[in-house]
Amino acid sequence: MHVTSERRLDDGLLAREFTLGEIPGTLWTPESAVPVPLILMAHNNGLPKSADRLVARARHSAARGYAVASIDAVGCGDRPRSAAEEQARAEFGRAMQAGGPVDEVFESFIGPLVEKAVPDWRTTLDALLELPGIGGPVGYSGWTALGIRLATVEPRIAAAGFFAGGYVPRAQREEARQVSVPLLFLLQWDDEGNPRERALELFDAFGTEEKTLHANLGGHTGTPWFEVEDGIRFFDRHLK
Repeated sequence: MHVTSERRLDDGLLAREFTLGEIPGTLWTPESAVPVPLILMAHNNGLPKSADRLVARARHSAARGYAVASIDAVGCGDRPRSAAEEQARAEFGRAMQAGGPVDEVFESFIGPLVEKAVPDWRTTLDALLELPGIGGPVGYSGWTALGIRLATVEPRIAAAGFFAGGYVPRAQREEARQVSVPLLFLLQWDDEGNPRERALELFDAFGTEEKTLHANLGGHTGTPWFEVEDGIRFFDRHLK
């Protein structure tokens, strides 16, 4: 891991920009005399790790005693995208705007993104757990499709918080039955991009015996801030 910049923020948190080969990332850590648990915070497909909502959640979580890391995995943020990826992304956007069937376009776009992102996140996790001041357990927060795959292949993840989840590739919908860690699932009742019934079916499919569904009125970006607080309490129960 190569740290490219480091700065102490006004709230005492240390923010470090880093690279792992071609993977760019950000790590926020609190001042602590003992190793702290780690939360992997993943944005939705395509968005950068510098997205305002993600940074706000990350800093809030770090201020509550967690190391928090986010990366730009393949196809996200400023990472290069192939012509095929750009075409699939454009087709998916057009299909969503048209209000017609999107399943096949979605599979061709999101499925490969998940497959490529998982190795980047596992490589990052390996490197982060070698740093002084970061211990276990490890939590995951964010993009549902990616989180399902990570929770099923990465035994170091002890708890997970998933956002939305109406549109999830078929492979991950099947893998949901293998998710066994404690789970907090957030649903925006009027999310224009994630059909409610699909999200409820996915919640029902999760195999874990400890799962909680929080649903709030509003669209995709309208998740109330108090859900961030509830998410911290969820991780406090399972990571501390």
